[in-house]
Amino acid sequence: MTDEKIGLIAGGGPLPLLITEKSAHSGRNVAAVGFTSDTDPELPKHCASFAWLKMGQLSKLINFFHENKVQKVILAGTINKPRALNIRPDFRAARLLWNMDKKGDDAILRALAGELEKEGIEIVSCLDIVPEIKAPEGQLTAKRPGKEEKKDIQYGREALRLLGGLDIGQSIVVHEQMIVAVEAIEGTNACILRAGELLDKRGGTIIKGAKPGQDLRFDQPALGPQTIEIMHESGLTCLAFCARTCIFFHPEKSVRLADKYGISIIGLPGI
Repeated sequence: MTDEKIGLIAGGGPLPLLITEKSAHSGRNVAAVGFTSDTDPELPKHCASFAWLKMGQLSKLINFFHENKVQKVILAGTINKPRALNIRPDFRAARLLWNMDKKGDDAILRALAGELEKEGIEIVSCLDIVPEIKAPEGQLTAKRPGKEEKKDIQYGREALRLLGGLDIGQSIVVHEQMIVAVEAIEGTNACILRAGELLDKRGGTIIKGAKPGQDLRFDQPALGPQTIEIMHESGLTCLAFCARTCIFFHPEKSVRLADKYGISIIGLPGI
């Protein structure tokens, strides 16, 4: 048991709640902030202290963590990025954005981490609390990638690396060595659905991984059963991900679904 208090900046999805549950089991209290547009409304019940914020309220976020004597913070969960474009930044956030040369996902998160570190608050990885969600390497499903899917994986890995260097997305869909869809601000699920429409559900391979040089303390590419369900809905037949940089929710359930739908899942050693 420990008296350590963990700070949490909580987006949507299952990860914030998983962090609070695991923290409670190890005797850690959680002081969290969330956003009404994204965060699970049940999350405050699992936290020692909680504050609802609007996107862009950086000063309130920092003051909350100081008031709760938080020295380590985890960024976890998804943010609806199109909605986030409508933020009304406070003075500190506006000054931060104004001084940035680039405003891609990774650049903004690095800048946020820098502001917190100036205040003596360290950003740590969610894997420090829930290491079991780190994505495994190797062939996970009974079905293996076919000859054409292997070519698509090889082609897509290089394309994803080049796009990631421009701070563009974490996923790409390839079919017959053609780029069908690239994840941008809309997120992975929407990218998969768009690819399904363009391919008329005739197959396709999604390759997912972090951007080159990405800070893996935050915004790690995430996979799970919902990914497999949306792939099935869209007619995609193969998922390849970078095991080193991705997190995987409920991998056993995901593999069962993939085996049921005839989808291949493979964890790559690196992108």
